[in-house]
Amino acid sequence: MEKETQCRKSHHSEATKKDLTTRLNRVEGQIRGIKGMIANDVYCDDIITQLAASQAALNSVARILLDGHLKSCVKERLLEGDDEVLDELVVTIQKLMRK
Repeated sequence: MEKETQCRKSHHSEATKKDLTTRLNRVEGQIRGIKGMIANDVYCDDIITQLAASQAALNSVARILLDGHLKSCVKERLLEGDDEVLDELVVTIQKLMRK
């Protein structure tokens, strides 16, 4: 991570932080459940279904973060005349599309 990026901070409301934390806690529980399913030799298709649900939940977290990023961080930097944020945004979107 570049030094410049390390100095930046997100500006999430407390409600958004709580929502994201709740969602991530749910994913964490799903992953623990999947580990248990593997340990208990549960049918592969059932495990894959749970993996897909976990991935969908993580994608939901990413969408919420991206939405906030666009509406605050990206918008602010564009208003400041910092067009470099567009290049960063392209890289971010490419990362999300690799999923």
